[in-house]
Amino acid sequence: MPKLRRVSGQEAIRALERLGFEQVRQRGSHVVMKRVTPEGTTGCVIPLHREVAEGTLRSALKQAHVTPEEFMEQL
Repeated sequence: MPKLRRVSGQEAIRALERLGFEQVRQRGSHVVMKRVTPEGTTGCVIPLHREVAEGTLRSALKQAHVTPEEFMEQL
């Protein structure tokens, strides 16, 4: 597995928006992102922290059906 670099919540949201995700809602420091594809709707939750933990980011990408390589290209 490729190593994900440390990113902030805002950087993660911007990268996901470049991949076609939209911010649906926010509750406190967590933003819900969704993307509609021909296969269906996928989504994930991104915490708005200064630094998102690698495991948390990897889990969010898995929920969103985005590979770490795709994500890193958008940073």
